[in-house]
Amino acid sequence: MSICDSIKSLTPYQGGKPISELQRELGLNRVVKLASNENPLGLGQKTLEAMQIAVNEVDRYPDGNGFELKQAISKHLDVSTDSITLGNGSNDILELIARAYICNSDNEVIFSEYAFVVYPLVTQALGATAVVTKSKDFGHDLEAMLLAITDNTKLIFIANPNNPTGTLLDDDAVHAFLSRVPNSITVVLDQAYFEYLDCDDLAIGWLKEFDNLIITRTFSKAYGLAGLRVGYSISNNKTADYINRIRQPFNVNHIAQVAAVTSLQDQSHLVRSVIANKNGLKQLADGFDRLGLSYIPSAANFIAVKVDDAPKSYQQLLELGFIVRPVEMKNYLRVSIGTSREISDFLEALKAVL
Repeated sequence: MSICDSIKSLTPYQGGKPISELQRELGLNRVVKLASNENPLGLGQKTLEAMQIAVNEVDRYPDGNGFELKQAISKHLDVSTDSITLGNGSNDILELIARAYICNSDNEVIFSEYAFVVYPLVTQALGATAVVTKSKDFGHDLEAMLLAITDNTKLIFIANPNNPTGTLLDDDAVHAFLSRVPNSITVVLDQAYFEYLDCDDLAIGWLKEFDNLIITRTFSKAYGLAGLRVGYSISNNKTADYINRIRQPFNVNHIAQVAAVTSLQDQSHLVRSVIANKNGLKQLADGFDRLGLSYIPSAANFIAVKVDDAPKSYQQLLELGFIVRPVEMKNYLRVSIGTSREISDFLEALKAVL
């Protein structure tokens, strides 16, 4: 049996440790998970009620074209339904885009050294060449990315806000970058954490200006639907048509579609979630300041904090019932925003292990 070399050397994506797993391992009654950038408020009541009704319809296949969800996104963002591609989480969309544009091993994909782990995964899985640019203050160095462009460049991934650093590029910088990228190269603007930003949605308007731009978003973060796996992209209609041609049939299940539609209609829950996140960011930052720890100011729903020995601190926190996320920056731990009590308890635990 012959397996592609790129697959043999691929390290699978590792999600945050599940609560149940840690409970089994250590026999803990209470576990606080601050590892996967989930919404501590969960989903809204209206969405929950809609899901409960939808459960009675799971004997039927979902709408493979996602008509109602596309209509809801179209109305929410004022975009054409033909510009939308639905995915089993935005990870699914990122892989579909890579499959659509990477044709052979000579193709190059550019992304920052501290960026979402799925970018290198899909690049390697498809046998393409990863071009990793050095970060600038833990974020994207757009000038370095421009200089890295060659005749073989096919894709550029930019996460804004960025994961795992939480850094944010301003709109003017991103727009200027797009204007300098050759139209033959596709730029993926990954905005999984966009809803947490207090700003105008300028990027959607850029789609009319840049045919090579694809924007990806998700319902997993601010909308609290991480377990349902539903994301989407917006692009020009032709690009969306090509991506949809390789999308798996029924890749977004019925309950996920119903929940996503309802969550878009329940903006009051989104507002509460954004406020809770803002308060949580401040609570964590203030706590790190009191502990004398340096951290990366974040525009997302997590903060990367520096400790003396990240692997040791991570393990000690696990033993106390707190799950955080080790990341590729040396001696940094990424801590997701939890409830006020969860953050308070975590800071006490962190103090104890330092």
